[in-house]
Amino acid sequence: MAEFKHLVVAKFKDGAVVDDILKGMEKLASEIDTVKSFEWGQDVESMDMLRQGFTHAFLMTFSSKEDFTAFMSHPDHLQFSATFSGAIEKVVLLDFPAVLAKSR
Repeated sequence: MAEFKHLVVAKFKDGAVVDDILKGMEKLASEIDTVKSFEWGQDVESMDMLRQGFTHAFLMTFSSKEDFTAFMSHPDHLQFSATFSGAIEKVVLLDFPAVLAKSR
């Protein structure tokens, strides 16, 4: 069974306390057992015209789509989503079964 990925690419509103959001996401991922891994990063290389204002990417990995579904309906995720949504100006979400093309 393929892992399931949850990718979020975000641009935060001016004045958003991004460090607090990042800490909250790390806490959420560490406390909900269905999250297999959590990675995030801030863009430092892309040209502004290619970035389209997006600055941060977040990737969660789940063992299955069912684990992802359980995460999405978890009360802690629902509560944090309201905080996250209030801090972002625009967002792209992609949820997909992973296709591993290369691994070392």
